[in-house]
Amino acid sequence: MVAQRNYVISNAHILPISGEPFDGSVVITEGKIAALGVEVDHPAGYEVIDAAGGWVLPGLIDAHVHLGVHEEGEGWAGADVNETTDPVTAAVRALDAINPAELGFADARAAGITTVNVNPGSANPIGGLAVALKTQGRIVDEMVLRSPSGLKSALGENPKRVYGERKQTPNTRLGVAMTIRKAFTEAKNWQAKDPADRPGDLVSEALALVLDRKIPWRQHCHRADDIATALRLADEFGYQLVLDHGTESYKLADVIAERGIPVLYGPMIVSRSKVEVRDRSPKAPGILARAGVKVSIITDHPVVPIEFLIHQAALAVREGMDPVEALRAITINPAEVLGVADRVGTLEPGKDADLALWSGDPLDTRTRVQRTWIDGELVFSQEPAEAPA
Repeated sequence: MVAQRNYVISNAHILPISGEPFDGSVVITEGKIAALGVEVDHPAGYEVIDAAGGWVLPGLIDAHVHLGVHEEGEGWAGADVNETTDPVTAAVRALDAINPAELGFADARAAGITTVNVNPGSANPIGGLAVALKTQGRIVDEMVLRSPSGLKSALGENPKRVYGERKQTPNTRLGVAMTIRKAFTEAKNWQAKDPADRPGDLVSEALALVLDRKIPWRQHCHRADDIATALRLADEFGYQLVLDHGTESYKLADVIAERGIPVLYGPMIVSRSKVEVRDRSPKAPGILARAGVKVSIITDHPVVPIEFLIHQAALAVREGMDPVEALRAITINPAEVLGVADRVGTLEPGKDADLALWSGDPLDTRTRVQRTWIDGELVFSQEPAEAPA
């Protein structure tokens, strides 16, 4: 990796997300944010980068993608998103299938996106372990922020269609919920045994992480009735629930807010491709946020190409979401859901120098990313990057 540089980004309009915007500078030392403010000392020997009034934000975060496991333009050869040989594949890890050379990672960096959460797909009632990682690196292990970052599960149309076509359990919503309950019950029985007497069981080991609340249960669900099932299952087994997609979550916004359950909403720029998304609405993120739900906006890349994350946030603002909340929905909110807010999501001293310089307000779709840094390293520039010495 290129050695970290020490530099100051000056003459910038800075949106730290953790506080009010201001005009000033950010000091980067060895890949970390050292200082920021209206007036900060420029350490001797540091390069000064003139932002020329551009806007500096923390790197954006997309908390639900299939980047690197569902490669664009590769067909079956790059489709590693669903292990559809069994309804319960809790032990598979997205980490083992991510290709960091996939073009979508470059698209992410060019869009100011520095962190993503890669999930297995939604064909199975229990799909596998997710991973949070940076969008720059040669080897995926070097990109990891948190692994595992959650366990993917799916309710609704997808699993009942996949297994129903095979005349195999589960082929109804009843069967999907039963499959999940059965797996958790077996995992609890496994946990109850003396550790010395436990058989090797990768599925139960993965589910135990959820039962012990070490990682969240990432519940794919769209319709309000499926969301109600997700709440019911979480009550039964006591795990930390995150609602992924949540297309009709705005219909239950008060219930979700009362329980303190975060919603990762999206993808938004899609057709009504199946019954359970016919009530999708760009107003939903604003409705959820006003109800007190911690809402994040997601692309589900490649369903919506990852570079359109900011456009979805802008669409939500157009449809009533507060601009501050929209920016939180693609920075600190997903960072908190992923359990990585100690390192990314805001501009604060001590955090990773993951940030982007924009030509203006990011919520104006005419605005462009001019530069993106990850761990202090310049990973995207509208101008050719200077070759390392």
